[in-house]
Amino acid sequence: MKNIKWIFVFYAIAAVASMCAIGVAVGMSSPTIAIIAIVALILIMGNGFKTKKKYREQGLL
Repeated sequence: MKNIKWIFVFYAIAAVASMCAIGVAVGMSSPTIAIIAIVALILIMGNGFKTKKKYREQGLL
């Protein structure tokens, strides 16, 4: 196993936290929090995929 890329661990934990926030928002019947959490999830996942592509192009993966 090679070195751990800690930035990807951060992105994964942040994405899971956003998914949990969506569940909490549904439980609280709060569409505002749900929308914020969905937008955060999209941004986090997008940045994660963009970072992975950059690492792959540089040969770091």
